[in-house]
Amino acid sequence: MKCLAARTLKGQLGRVATAEQLFDQALQFQMSGRLQEAEGLYRAVLDMDPEQAVVHFNLGIVLRHQGRLAEAAESYLCALARQPEFPEAENNLGTTLVSLGRMDEAVGILEALLERKPDFANAWNNLGGALKDLGRTREALRCFERATRLQPANAAFHSNLVFAMHYSPDHGPKSLLREAKRWNRIHAGVQMGDTPPHQNDRSPERRLRVGYVSAHFRDHCQALFLTPLLSHHDRSCVEVTCYSDAVAEDAVTRRLRGLVDRWRPTADLSDEGLAELVRADGIDVLVDLSLHMARQRLLVLARRPAPVQVAWLGYPGTTGMEAVDCRFTDPWLDPQGVGDEAYAEESVRLPDTFWCYDPLAEGPEVNELPALASGRVTFGCLNNFCKVNPGVLHLWRRVLERVPGSRMTLLVPPGDARRRVLRELGVGAERVGFVEFALRPDYLRRYLGIDLCLDTTPYNGHTTTLDSLWMGVPVVSLSGETVVSRAGRSMLGNLGLGELAVGTADAFVETAAGLATDLPRLAALRAGLRGRMQASPLMDGTRFARGLEEAYRTLWRRWCARAPAGGLSARGARS
Repeated sequence: MKCLAARTLKGQLGRVATAEQLFDQALQFQMSGRLQEAEGLYRAVLDMDPEQAVVHFNLGIVLRHQGRLAEAAESYLCALARQPEFPEAENNLGTTLVSLGRMDEAVGILEALLERKPDFANAWNNLGGALKDLGRTREALRCFERATRLQPANAAFHSNLVFAMHYSPDHGPKSLLREAKRWNRIHAGVQMGDTPPHQNDRSPERRLRVGYVSAHFRDHCQALFLTPLLSHHDRSCVEVTCYSDAVAEDAVTRRLRGLVDRWRPTADLSDEGLAELVRADGIDVLVDLSLHMARQRLLVLARRPAPVQVAWLGYPGTTGMEAVDCRFTDPWLDPQGVGDEAYAEESVRLPDTFWCYDPLAEGPEVNELPALASGRVTFGCLNNFCKVNPGVLHLWRRVLERVPGSRMTLLVPPGDARRRVLRELGVGAERVGFVEFALRPDYLRRYLGIDLCLDTTPYNGHTTTLDSLWMGVPVVSLSGETVVSRAGRSMLGNLGLGELAVGTADAFVETAAGLATDLPRLAALRAGLRGRMQASPLMDGTRFARGLEEAYRTLWRRWCARAPAGGLSARGARS
């Protein structure tokens, strides 16, 4: 939520001239990203006049941008105590409570707000996000649809709808592609126009300038995949520039920055400004790392600032965009010659895997199979709860019924979601252990108490599956029609464990129950999984980087050979 206009506040603070001056300066600091200075001035204004609701509101925005969520929520409450009819403060409070994991409170606040303000598009969008996180995907999609109807030109709201559809068993490849292409027509098409000729040196074998665009060059799961790539790029063949939309830097940001040739902070740039920067940098291959995830920059690619444009990493899927030449995939996610019509882009298959993983953690070490000591099997799933739909819960219930006495550890938000899970699983509370989000070391330690993980569908675990395997915990996965439902097949296939990625619900239950009742096999898998991971393409950074670089080179040669001075796309025969 942007801060309210200064002219509105001047009227409210006009009777305190010094406070008005301080507020104006605080607002300038806030808009320029000088958050600590803005905070100090807002607090000074409140020392003079603590009853100013809008100052409490803007202070909440500043605190939230600094990651101080509990303080931000308190500031929004202070604003509402002074001005009960303050929809923007209610909306921001709701989204902040989502970030704090207080999901039921957040949903209640946003629903009550929308009863009074049914045309508040941003609140519909935020309610959709909260319901998605609670696994209530169908309701979430209705909220995102309402937000996009109210603000049809809002590309971010529409991207939320496109992305959330991947979690729903109601949407197959055709509907996912159709909505992504609709996003392209509404939002990207108007940006393309006549692309100015690219002035890049058209030598096919020269050192390539590769740019990566993301808001997640920080302590985020993307770092687990970017670190091995950026560490192993052949700098004699590629010059790497990262365009970082991260609002705040951290230790991971600093580590990644040290692995590349150029680092461009871009959070304050408009889409047009970022596109101009990419073009000025002479980038040959521009790689989007987000697709339709939050804080995407697809409208930069719509302006075609680079001759070759690629989608990768955020999730295997389609942007729906004409301006994106290809999407990277692998032979497990998309077998050769099968289903390429599900994507707007050309599908370029990397040699082995879509993901190359570095756990970025020294420990903990893999332990002995917990069931050997406890005498009972503990299933687990630490996937984001937004991937858990009623069909998944029914599948897990069948597994629990097949393995008497077994338990399950699940990552579920506190409150109604946990009650719903217990109801759907049909087992006593003593058989289900609930956990919340944790920092990475503590999160990895949770696998020490899990014998076997059960995957979600249609959106498989991605990072969490690799984390589970790294910790020695096998994963049984159910593949489906959409590409996000074949992540387990890709990862397990690269480990030589393709039999754990099955194609039917019955096979899922049989495979999980069979492993759970064969403790010697389960213990042997646990003991050898980390070594198997380390010896596989999933952790071979050099092999992965060479494969990616060869794909870049092939696309670049194609552009050099085919594109006239006006600059056509790099598309051609499918790989």
